[in-house]
Amino acid sequence: MSNAVRIGILGDFNPDFRSHHATTDALQHAARKIGLILESEWIPTSTLTADGAEKILESFDGLWASPGSPYKSFDGMLKGIEFARHRDWPFLGTCGGFQHMVIEFARNVLGIKDAEHAETNPYASRLVINPLSCSLVGKALNIRITDLSSKTYALLQQTVIVENYYCNFGLNPEYQEEIHQNGFRVVASDEQEEARILELEKHDFFIGTLFVPQMRSTPDTPHPIVTGFLKAIINTYNQ
Repeated sequence: MSNAVRIGILGDFNPDFRSHHATTDALQHAARKIGLILESEWIPTSTLTADGAEKILESFDGLWASPGSPYKSFDGMLKGIEFARHRDWPFLGTCGGFQHMVIEFARNVLGIKDAEHAETNPYASRLVINPLSCSLVGKALNIRITDLSSKTYALLQQTVIVENYYCNFGLNPEYQEEIHQNGFRVVASDEQEEARILELEKHDFFIGTLFVPQMRSTPDTPHPIVTGFLKAIINTYNQ
């Protein structure tokens, strides 16, 4: 790691998306709070299927799968996630990032090769990500931390949090238990016990949130999950 921590944001930056500006801002909020110099760069998903993509990913100290699906390259996003999971790279995914982390895990760990996302392939037979019963776009809702041994609880130190959503899709409950039992653990859920935060076991930091924590970050109060992401990067390079 150089003097500055470098974060690669996987996604296709759109200046009209508040969540994209919030992602960049939240990283700076957390970095300043803990005294880090931080550089962030958006990595277009189309570049992640090209030759040399692995070298690009290796140049960053941590990776964040941004909101904003459907991405220009579905396969590119999955490639970036697979890289981080295999390499134990510090990784955070929010909203669409969470959804694609689930699909990557279903395809490459559970062997569900035809796992699909209802947003991009609504008539597929194995919709691991399907439409939510009602849209959560623009809503702030309670989330219950169910695993008190999780990294998430250690970061938040609360059993109930309120977070902002910008999504219409989530983990299909039919696959939730299988994913949980195979190591991508559901550590927080909504009132219907549907997954809202996932953590990969035996990984230093690989967390997905269906909500968008960066929308609640401010310079004075960075979001604890984002701060924890940066601290995990520091710990990785101090080992």
